[in-house]
Amino acid sequence: MKVFYCHNCHHQVFFNNTFCENCNTLLGYQVNHKTMGTFEQVDAEHWKSLNPQDQGQLFKPCYNYRHHQICNWMIEADDPNIYCESCRLTHIIPDLSLDKSVMYWHRLEKAKRRFLYLTQQLNISPRPKKDDDDRYGLRFNFLMSSPNQPVMTGHQLGTITLNASEADVVHREKTRLNMGENYRTVLGHFRHESGHYYFDVMTHLYPEWLEEFRYYFGDERLDYGKALEDYYENGPIEHWQEFYISRYACAHPWEDWAETWAHYLHMMDTLDTAYHAGICIEANHKIDPDMHFKESPIGSLDFEHTLTNWFALSYSLNALNRSMGLEDAYPFTLSNGVLDKLRFIHRTLMKVALKPETRRSNNQEIF
Repeated sequence: MKVFYCHNCHHQVFFNNTFCENCNTLLGYQVNHKTMGTFEQVDAEHWKSLNPQDQGQLFKPCYNYRHHQICNWMIEADDPNIYCESCRLTHIIPDLSLDKSVMYWHRLEKAKRRFLYLTQQLNISPRPKKDDDDRYGLRFNFLMSSPNQPVMTGHQLGTITLNASEADVVHREKTRLNMGENYRTVLGHFRHESGHYYFDVMTHLYPEWLEEFRYYFGDERLDYGKALEDYYENGPIEHWQEFYISRYACAHPWEDWAETWAHYLHMMDTLDTAYHAGICIEANHKIDPDMHFKESPIGSLDFEHTLTNWFALSYSLNALNRSMGLEDAYPFTLSNGVLDKLRFIHRTLMKVALKPETRRSNNQEIF
């Protein structure tokens, strides 16, 4: 993620800020510029931009910004929408009458905005799903589970459902331990489930893409229900680390893709933050990797260099966490098989998603 600054006092601000902590000037994220903007309130609904690129232009905070303090994204004043591009993707919110649901909603939207920021950088921002038959749009349902009505996190036909309890740290940690996972975060859920969504989009747009997909991930036509049943009954295959990024990835090719896709997004976001922060790593031993950026990792032309940078950064992050008595920030091993899958994902985005001519189908915008 980029480094943002207040245009009023020039101090650093952050992606989730609503005001500058140095000068108290109002802040809001502007999708069109992919940056945090600085504003002066004109009236109850309108804010005036203090940014050099659109100084004096009027904007309005998202409805969920003004009324629920759930969001911090801005909309141009003449836009008929009252919700920002992030909040328009949310179809169902948790029942706000239930205990802690507002807090859960806040955490879910915060993670969703972080996920969406990276899709903007990759030029694959999803648009809201128009109706149930819209195969290219996306919507999110955030549901509270109950003893009589459990909620399963998952994706189906462009709708991603998240159990709002995943925003509860204690619940999520218990689930992580019960499932034998070494990583489980709200942001990770968004990235994993989005993998299923983008797989469907790619399959509809480019069915010939499946041939190479099957070479790396296997045949997705295998019975999904039976595959999951076998996985939960028998566990992962022996020596799964040689071929998969996680235990769950070996359950079915769809899950392998979604898990690997999520890890690609983890890499890109973390490396992009290091790139914009000007971080570099000098190896103290000749066999250790170092990290020097010669280009942005987003859409990098030399992905092998990007992978080398990732090895250096993740190794250092894990070492720093251990120094603080924390678990590894990136508790995974990238085998040669997994690296090939990551290369395939990068090629897919470079050759397909980043080309404007591939962003439309049947005269409708895809992303």
